[in-house]
Amino acid sequence: MATIIVQPGHARVGRQRVSLTAVAHNRLMLLLILFILITLIVIGRLFWVGIFTQSGQGDDALSAFLPARADIVDRNGVPLARTMDAYSVAVRPSKLIGEPAELARKLHEIFPDEAEAVFYKKLTGKGWAYLRRRALPEQVAAVNALGEIGIEFPREKERLYPQRTLAAHVLGFAPNANGVGGMGVESAFNDRLTDATLRGQPFAISIDSRVQGALESELYAQMVSQRARGAGGIILDVNTGEVIAMASIPVFDPNKLQNYAGKSCSQSPLCNQIVQARYELGSTFKPLSIAAAMDKGVVTSMSKRYDATAPIAIAGFRIKDDHAMGRWINVPETLVHSSNIATARIADELGAAPLQDLFRALHFDQRAPIELKERAGTLWPANWGRITTMTVSYGHGIAVTPLHLASAYAALVNGGMWRPATLRKLDADDVPQGRRVFTAATSARMRQLLRMIVSEGTGRSADAKGFRVGGKTGSAEKPEEGRYNKSSLVTTFASAFPMDNPRYVVLAMMDEPKGNAETFGLRTAAWTASPVVKRVVERVGPMLGVMPDERRDVDISDLMPLLWKAKGESE
Repeated sequence: MATIIVQPGHARVGRQRVSLTAVAHNRLMLLLILFILITLIVIGRLFWVGIFTQSGQGDDALSAFLPARADIVDRNGVPLARTMDAYSVAVRPSKLIGEPAELARKLHEIFPDEAEAVFYKKLTGKGWAYLRRRALPEQVAAVNALGEIGIEFPREKERLYPQRTLAAHVLGFAPNANGVGGMGVESAFNDRLTDATLRGQPFAISIDSRVQGALESELYAQMVSQRARGAGGIILDVNTGEVIAMASIPVFDPNKLQNYAGKSCSQSPLCNQIVQARYELGSTFKPLSIAAAMDKGVVTSMSKRYDATAPIAIAGFRIKDDHAMGRWINVPETLVHSSNIATARIADELGAAPLQDLFRALHFDQRAPIELKERAGTLWPANWGRITTMTVSYGHGIAVTPLHLASAYAALVNGGMWRPATLRKLDADDVPQGRRVFTAATSARMRQLLRMIVSEGTGRSADAKGFRVGGKTGSAEKPEEGRYNKSSLVTTFASAFPMDNPRYVVLAMMDEPKGNAETFGLRTAAWTASPVVKRVVERVGPMLGVMPDERRDVDISDLMPLLWKAKGESE
């Protein structure tokens, strides 16, 4: 039988190894437990700071990771304004080692949009000065390669507008990331944009950048074609008051601001003509005045006729039509042919008080309600005598902004509810209830009449096929030194579509159009403003979910027999 002999030394070594392993294991467990405890303490501290700290110290710590100013995006999330790190180029003239004239020449080569003389003035100045704000990386590298120790490259928080001039008048500008906005949304919503608890979240405005781009391009093209002084337009949701697009031409680039201090609104590209400029908007007022007469029981029948055989002579003033009708005309004919005489007679029968009440309900006696701070006041007649009541009914003697008119037309076609315009993107629960200014029956009738103006009258050039556009032209002479200047017109077309179920108001305006060969030199709204609306609607309708459908339209069969046609003229 074999005998097994166990060596005592090997046993001791084994026991030592087991002991050391146990100690190492215990130490690792202790370290693990300690690590877990520390982690829990840190997490608990962060939770306490984030949830329960009232002193704001936690917010200060977290705010370091947030932009100084919230991004602005359109209703679809497209960025319109952002805050980001950017390099600038600056100079300390006292430290320059090179020749200023030579440096100025080289800087001009790098930044060709800036004159060499401007650089030379800064290089030879007495104090620190910017050579370029928001310089591109390749430009910074090129300047650095000059090897000039007197040139510095400060890294700063900059406000960038990636779409450049798009919606510039809506957005406005911010002087710097920490500064107060200079105008537009940047100014109106400055508290929201700089709120430490919200600035990490983009601020969505009501503008649709696609629609904005289409409106701006069509207005600009028409302004150039008509050699107009300026142009403006707005697209408004008739049921919410949201501004889908707002354009004013000429434009400016908020990334490259210039000094327009001391210049009037008409002279400065910073002027937003939709809210800052007030105009006598002419015949676009006629549907409003006639709607008031319908609501007050003055116009009880569409077939009621008014004497338009001759101008009205009153108080040394003559009210006449651009093209004389020479006969008695009914309500549809009054609007289709845009008769000043018939509209004035309706207003005279209505009286001053009801017309004033309507215009006050539409906020024509005060600044247009919208969040923007830069808003012009209106020119409200000082005396509302008989002659004023008659002339105001067709848009003379009272001056409002295009935004006033757009909001009024929204109420005219949406069932009669007026709502303030807004640049906020609204949720369904945020839409204001509104205030009734027209009866639903009057609104329904006006939808028919506005559609007739486009299909049969002065608004034919706005008839975008399948979109059921309805609206009214307006051409008004601009007042100068107490009298009207016959050579200076403001032309407007105020409209809505689709008129069988209105969703959007579209307004286009031309400031002092000159006409061209295509318009036979004519400058009225039918030739200069209405075509813009047609092209805009055709472009933006599908973007807004409104597809053309020539099988649908407003039923105007009960009104068509009221339009007089000359013998032999086609029905």
